[in-house]
Amino acid sequence: MLMERPMYGYEVAKALKERFGFSPARITVYTVLYRMEREGLLESEYRGGLPGSVWRRYYKVTRKGEELFNKARAFLEETMRRLFGDGLAGQA
Repeated sequence: MLMERPMYGYEVAKALKERFGFSPARITVYTVLYRMEREGLLESEYRGGLPGSVWRRYYKVTRKGEELFNKARAFLEETMRRLFGDGLAGQA
């Protein structure tokens, strides 16, 4: 989801529920985002400050994060290909 656009923590939690029917505790979402940022997979910036708006911390994927995502996706595709044959590989 963060590969598509920067998001703040609550948006990530909401998107997980909408897309996958998974509702992690909000603290879990923020803990994972913080750890991924600490490992250089994400970077964040605060946005807001206009009258009536709230400051939010938006996270976006770094180049290192993109590289790791692509490696993980390739690994999963290869695993699926080995398990199920070429018919399922590459389907998302």
